[in-house]
Amino acid sequence: MASEHFNARPVFPSGVRHAHVKHTSHFTVVGNHLAQHRELSLTAIGLAVYIQSVPGGTRIGIKDLAGRFTEGEIRIAAALRELEHAGYLSRTREHLPGGRIITRTVSHNRPGAVPEVRRPEPTPPPPPPKPRSRPHAEPVPVPVPAPVAPEANLRPDPQPQPQPAREPEPAPEPRPEAPAATPAPPVPTPSDVSPARHRAASELLARLRRVDHRLLLGERDIRRLAPGVESWLERGASADAVVCALTANLPAQPRNPAGLIAHRLSAQLPPLLGPVHRAHDHVPPDPFQTCPTCDRAFRSPAPGRCGDCTEIYTAYVA
Repeated sequence: MASEHFNARPVFPSGVRHAHVKHTSHFTVVGNHLAQHRELSLTAIGLAVYIQSVPGGTRIGIKDLAGRFTEGEIRIAAALRELEHAGYLSRTREHLPGGRIITRTVSHNRPGAVPEVRRPEPTPPPPPPKPRSRPHAEPVPVPVPAPVAPEANLRPDPQPQPQPAREPEPAPEPRPEAPAATPAPPVPTPSDVSPARHRAASELLARLRRVDHRLLLGERDIRRLAPGVESWLERGASADAVVCALTANLPAQPRNPAGLIAHRLSAQLPPLLGPVHRAHDHVPPDPFQTCPTCDRAFRSPAPGRCGDCTEIYTAYVA
């Protein structure tokens, strides 16, 4: 019978072993559905854990994350798209009243679940006020009348002195009237009507928001400003030149984009240009031909006889 060896070292299976320490502060709870996701890349999982660990309001744009980590903007953008496709991130664009466009980003630690709404804890009622102890009543001293001098009764009552006349208060100065707002200059109109040019002008005004998001125009403003753009196109300005003139040196926050464009269309209207006089094109001379009769060279567009031989031949035939 074989003897048992109790001093043999235990054999542990291969793989990771965990040495856990309980966290008491500065920690984030992450579900295994994210940490062990089978379709997300390691970059996307690590980026999701970082986004869930930062406080609300932290900027997590592509450039901000590229400056924080060693990965480049291309890998970070791909990881954000993975998280958005898996439901751990949602990004929506919103238009602000001033024409500015912002991106709202929401991080979901558990996609598909409804977030819990924490109700405020009820505040305990204030403790009842303590009863005030009544103070002991102290004896009130009786006022003693002061002795009156006998001469005081013999003096006559003093006569009231006349008060100086008050100077009249100056009339309030009239407030300066606010200057009347200068009316907006009228939009120039073209000399003739062209449906194709009007359509091109309307499309140009509608595409301004793609060049600069601050120039977002409504349909009513486009119909009002289209004749001004037609006038520019009628005077020989190209579409690119009109776009550059309307989008150059814009203020940071334009209050009235349509009014700004109307002013530029009227104030910067290009002048009419005269016809361009071009020199006549050079006409090369006719090539040299050889007369088959007299063997003399002459210029002619096609082969044949020279002028003298043609006259002799004509007279001979006649």
